[in-house]
Amino acid sequence: MKKTILLVSANRHHIPYPVYPIGVSYLRGYLESNLADFHVEVFDCNLHTNEELAQVLQQLDPAYVGVSLRNIDGANSLDRSSFIGSYRDIVSCIRTNSTAMVFIGGAGFSIYPQALIDALKPDYGIIGEGEESLCELVRALEQGQDPSTVEGVACYVDGTFRCNPHTKYLKSLDVKFEHNLIDFYWQSSGMLNIQTKRGCPYSCIYCSYPLIDGRKVRTLDTDLIVDNIKRVKAEKGIDYLFFTDSVFNIYNSYNIELAEKIIKSGLKIRWGAYFSPSNLSDEMLALFRASGLTHIEFGTESFSDSQLVNYGKHFTFREVLEASELCLKHNVYYAHFLILGGYGETQQTLKETIENSKRIRYSVFFPYMGMRVYPGTKLQAIAIEKGLISPNDDLLAPTYYLEDGFEVEEVKRMALETGKAWVFPDDPQSDMMDVLRYKRNKKGLLWEYLRRP
Repeated sequence: MKKTILLVSANRHHIPYPVYPIGVSYLRGYLESNLADFHVEVFDCNLHTNEELAQVLQQLDPAYVGVSLRNIDGANSLDRSSFIGSYRDIVSCIRTNSTAMVFIGGAGFSIYPQALIDALKPDYGIIGEGEESLCELVRALEQGQDPSTVEGVACYVDGTFRCNPHTKYLKSLDVKFEHNLIDFYWQSSGMLNIQTKRGCPYSCIYCSYPLIDGRKVRTLDTDLIVDNIKRVKAEKGIDYLFFTDSVFNIYNSYNIELAEKIIKSGLKIRWGAYFSPSNLSDEMLALFRASGLTHIEFGTESFSDSQLVNYGKHFTFREVLEASELCLKHNVYYAHFLILGGYGETQQTLKETIENSKRIRYSVFFPYMGMRVYPGTKLQAIAIEKGLISPNDDLLAPTYYLEDGFEVEEVKRMALETGKAWVFPDDPQSDMMDVLRYKRNKKGLLWEYLRRP
């Protein structure tokens, strides 16, 4: 009789919309292909309560439970709620209703491995890319071998914390979308998500992506990606995908190959992704548009050149303006995500960003106030040097860098006076979005309805 592995997606954050737990789907597909003696099940906390989790645990009696932590908090300085209490309750539910060994992984865990092992007390943690590590961890435990030597495993050994780095990565991953989850996410968020590459080579001072996926960029099999999209469209009618790469437009020879294969397949889909304003040509955007690209979310952060340097960005405002105009030319909706009041921000750079926003046509601006400080980033070192945080602070509690003299209400006033579409984190947009998504059955990203000239 096969043993059971239960994969639990612990995320319950719904803002701006619930996100399909793609991480556990990749895990399930890999485990089912490589652990023939195990049956793998998925439990999504977005859809179910802890009481229902307790029932599932009692019914399945799993040998192992893997808990995936997507976020630690909402990364919003205007709402500093932490998710750790919810995660602690989930782990407690597992311990109370099961004798299973408990593993923790996911993006959130990868940023804070020791702090989260101390807080949640799993048997083992897994940092970064989890598929092969989880498979090898289970094999080691089943065979009575030392699990603490497995790549990516984090744990205490004789009282000393140990976290093994990754030296090898996967290049081919099949995703098994959960049919019992697809309907919910298609209805409530209007899209599914999928990866084309992992890793980020950039050096933004605040960013946790290199901690999660590493700096080495790994591209995934384009044929498998197209096959996955074909399958989910044929089986469930899904025709909008969001590529969740940290930045889509890197390794553009690969991106061109993917776009050409989507076109050749005859798939009629729409898709969106996170882009950088640099490394984007007219010909390339035309090809992406032909393959179904309809939405770009630019991680721009500022419209001031000096502030872009402070943030560790590799582009200028001129490139931001050119990329915006390219989107208009090719009929691609685009939004700019900004960080106001972060490291180095002055009244002059702030005014420059507000003024330059007037030059960007038919866009939406999503500003965040200050920068979430993550361990292992340059921003952490800056905050320590300035005496804003202690070197011993694990930063698990929501911690932000906000320059002195930054007044949120004044910034809002300045932004709204531009007549442009500024959407601050605490703006009440959810009612309108719910009408579009649920009553009018609109799919995909919906912020294009907020655009202004």
